[in-house]
Amino acid sequence: MQRRIDIEALCAEKGLRITEQRRVIARVLSEAEDHPDVEVLHSRASAIDKGISIATVYRTVRLFEEAGILERHDFGDGRSRYEAAAEAHHDHLIDVETGKVIEFVDPELEALQKIIAEKLGFRLVDHRMELYGVALDRKG
Repeated sequence: MQRRIDIEALCAEKGLRITEQRRVIARVLSEAEDHPDVEVLHSRASAIDKGISIATVYRTVRLFEEAGILERHDFGDGRSRYEAAAEAHHDHLIDVETGKVIEFVDPELEALQKIIAEKLGFRLVDHRMELYGVALDRKG
């Protein structure tokens, strides 16, 4: 489930000032096919612009998160990881051995969650699901 979101355009929509270094970080985030942490973002951004410091990356992801442009996740590995704020809901399956994150949507699961909430006397307004597993076809 790969989706490309133009983070620089989202910054413009939100009225955020976009410096050249923020533009590079936004581009790196927009092109990410994974859920990078700050260190990975810094590595990718500094490959484009050597002048980008890790502190700049930390400040930028915090700014983007506060503006609702990025979502922060903790997939159990002790690192905050980031992705563009989702246009459509999706869940995550995390391979605990490799750290790979797979995004998925399952309509049956979504319906079941609503049913469970209603049985417990609630109207579901939001949720986040993270499943943790090990690949069945892995030897060892």
